[in-house]
Order: sequence, then C-alpha cells, then structure tokens
Amino acid sequence: MMGTSAVRRRPPPRPEEVPQLSPSTTGRYAERTPAGPETGLASAVRTYLGHLAVERGLAANTLSSYRRDLRRYVTVVSGRGRDGIDQITEDDVRAFLVGLREGDEEHPPLSAGSAARAVVAVRGLHRFALREGLAPGDPARDVKPPTPPRRLPKAISLDAVERLLAAAGAGAAAGEPGGSAEAARGLRDRALLELLYGSGARISEAVGLDVDDLDLDEGFARVSGKGGKTRVVPIGDYARRAVEAYLVRARPELARAGRGGPALFLNARGGRLSRQGAWMVLRAAAERAGLSDVSPHTLRHSFATHLLDGGADVRVVQELLGHASVTTTQVYTLVTVQLLREVYATSHPRARG
Repeated sequence: MMGTSAVRRRPPPRPEEVPQLSPSTTGRYAERTPAGPETGLASAVRTYLGHLAVERGLAANTLSSYRRDLRRYVTVVSGRGRDGIDQITEDDVRAFLVGLREGDEEHPPLSAGSAARAVVAVRGLHRFALREGLAPGDPARDVKPPTPPRRLPKAISLDAVERLLAAAGAGAAAGEPGGSAEAARGLRDRALLELLYGSGARISEAVGLDVDDLDLDEGFARVSGKGGKTRVVPIGDYARRAVEAYLVRARPELARAGRGGPALFLNARGGRLSRQGAWMVLRAAAERAGLSDVSPHTLRHSFATHLLDGGADVRVVQELLGHASVTTTQVYTLVTVQLLREVYATSHPRARG
C-alpha cells in the first residue's frame, strides 16, 4: 500500500492571501497596481506574478518571496538602462546574480541558497515572457543558480533515540494513567515522538493527522505531505502501542477541555496540537534526555538513517519519506558512508600513516 498516493485538494486561500488581479494585455491576469507610470519590465513582472497566483496556484508565502526577489531584479536591471523585458541581456542577469552574492549598501550578501531562489524566480519570469511573446529570447536560460553546499542530515544514535522517547513519556509517570492532565500530556508526548520516529513523518504531517487517518489493526497511517500529496506509512509496534495508550487513557482527558474534533493529537485546550506545540514537546524531551542540537527533523533523519544502516533499499526509504526524487533520499546514504569512513579511520591499523 506504500505506493498508493492521491492528491488532496488545496483549501481555498483566505481573502487577504489573494492578490488583486486585473486582465493583462496577454489575456491572462496580472496583479493590480496603483495608477501611475509603469515600465514594460514592471508590467511583465506584474503579469507573471498574476500567472503564478491564478494559474499556478502558488502559496501566499511563495508568492511573497517571488515578488520580493523580482522587485530587486527590476531595480538592478533598470539601473542598467533596461526599461522593457525584451531589452535584458544575459550579462544583465549575470550582473544581478553577482550583486546578490556580493551585496550592496542596502542588501547584505546572500547565501548560495537564497541567491539560487532569486535566480529561479528570474528564470521563471523570462521563460514566461518568451512563451507569452513578451520577449524574443530567454537571456536567463544559461545562467545557472549557485549550488548550495550540501548539508548532511543530522541523525542521532539509537541509544539517544531511546533516551529521548523515554524522556517524552516521563510525564505519564507523574500520576495515575489518564487521571490528570499532566499524565495525559505525557502519554500524548510519548505517542507523538514514537510515531515520528516509527513512521518518518514530518512534524507538520503528524499534527495534521486525524484519528480516522490511523489503522492500528493493520499498523499504518495515511499522512498528507508536501503539495497536498498523501501517502501510507507503516507504524511499528512500539508506536502503535504508544498511540493506543494515548487514545484510550489520555485523549479523552484532553478532549474534555475543548469542543471535540477529529484531530489525533490535542493540546491542553482540547484543540489540535500545533507544529510549534509539537516542537516544544520535542525540545522539552531533549532537555530531559540531556540531548543538544535536536531539531524538528531529527527523528525523521534518524528514521531514514537507521533504516539504511539496517539494509533497507534507498527507494523504499524514498517512498516512506514521501520524497519526489530518489536524489533527495540519497543524501542519507552519504551519512552512512561517512560513518563507515570514521569507523575505518579509527579501527583499521593501517588507516593512517
């Protein structure tokens, strides 16, 4: 069932997230701007942002990032004497990239990752302009975004995971099972972290679960990941027992404080536990376990790394994590290779001269 996936319909945006749009000369839509003089370049950017909002359905935060990057781009190329998008050359695009990395009086230098995001926005703009007949060519086609340094995911050892999970359940020992809010939160916290490590789900995916998304008899959960895509992930015996204990002995106690609802993990007020609330649960457990540098993705990274260390196929791990490309998952193989190198270097008698 792991290969089963479906697309969950994106909820409609809130009114304040929808850009004000008006018909453009291309027959599509553009963001409405105040009356006043506007260059052909600014008009092209406005039309492109409207296209992203209406036809591509980009999220409000993504649109905000594109808008900010493209405004800076317009400022830079306008300063080089370009008034229309059809006047921009490859040198202009490259000069923009150099300026991003070097910074100026108004902007600090950007990291490779942030500069790459801005270049991606510019490349999208020029591809759109070419396709819509706004420009005769694509000057950004050969300008490649800088490659950010590869960061290896940080996993913790199995012993550290067990300490973390035990610390998460410490609150459950504070009173009789299900007899107090403190005990209920302890059972919830243990169930949450057991589920995160047992399934490899992201924190946002875990707190988004409803009770009906679980099948504890079969041992799986249906989670909604990035892009609204759903996938089925298995739940191990430890996580299943922890979730069952929470559902029977703790969730009813927490639910009494609210109006009821479908959410699996509840906060102290009986509502759905937020991502920030789940992060606080993880941080508190890490402090009790004496662990530092634990992030919201730590258990997910550990899940993947421990599976590969145990001999799991990388494509199976890809499916479990919900990665669109196996290339994203293969970064975890670098962690295991690095571990092998360290063991070799410290153990083999002729590893070092």
